Amino acid sequence: MNDQASPVEAGQKPTGLKRIWLAFFYSMEGFRAAWKGEAAFRQELVLALVMLPLGFMLGRNAIEYIALTGTVLLVLIVELLNSAIEATVDRIGPEKHELSKNAKDMGSAAVLVSLLLVMLTWGLVFADRFILSPPSN
Repeated sequence: MNDQASPVEAGQKPTGLKRIWLAFFYSMEGFRAAWKGEAAFRQELVLALVMLPLGFMLGRNAIEYIALTGTVLLVLIVELLNSAIEATVDRIGPEKHELSKNAKDMGSAAVLVSLLLVMLTWGLVFADRFILSPPSN
């Protein structure tokens, strides 16, 4: 039996490859928690799994690929941050407070803005590809 505490238990932060390795597993735990506890994240992830390949089919160059796929990934990023804000506010306490409401509402607004960006980006690329500059026969 090892009597020594791990660096994390001893209050020391791991460094180097061990820090990267642990960060990866913490991130996987975050994905798992979001999948398990956040219906919006599940819905957006399923849509992303459909939209990411479509982005590569619809885009005609690297900039369009990045715009189409990047905006979809941005929604997932913002949703994860919004879920983290909500979890933190809920952890503080169940009582109603204006600052708690503001924090949750602002997180929700950030998700909305990221979704609007997806719609604008995809709409403009789609319009450019099929309406403004339709493929010639």
